[in-house]
Amino acid sequence: MRYQVPQFIEVEDKIFGPLTLKQFLYVAGGTALAFIIWNALPNFIAIFFAIPVGMFFFALAFYKHNDRPFIFTVESAFKYFFKDKLYIWKREEKKPEDVKKEDVEAVKMDIPRMSNSKLKELSWSLDVNNNFDNNK
Repeated sequence: MRYQVPQFIEVEDKIFGPLTLKQFLYVAGGTALAFIIWNALPNFIAIFFAIPVGMFFFALAFYKHNDRPFIFTVESAFKYFFKDKLYIWKREEKKPEDVKKEDVEAVKMDIPRMSNSKLKELSWSLDVNNNFDNNK
């Protein structure tokens, strides 16, 4: 039995001439909003508001950033600016009088340095851990 497999399923259908439904709605909405701004404000002020609105809606309809529609970039920007941010680590500078002598000695005694080579140091630490696990 043979079945036809749909192809080009990621390509949207062109409904209004060369425009998809989303593109048409963005262009129509941007045009309508620019028209309302043009009629509501004096002409010299309306230019400063209508042109950016028209450019934004034009970008929504046609511009692709990293081969993805511009609306995803706008959505990510809103999420970044308005969601809480979680800071995992903040470095705090310690004053010399805050550091105790015992703490400095404990840090120095934790891991002995065998050489300056990171690879030798890593292999040594793996051997030590392996031997330690086998003795248990």
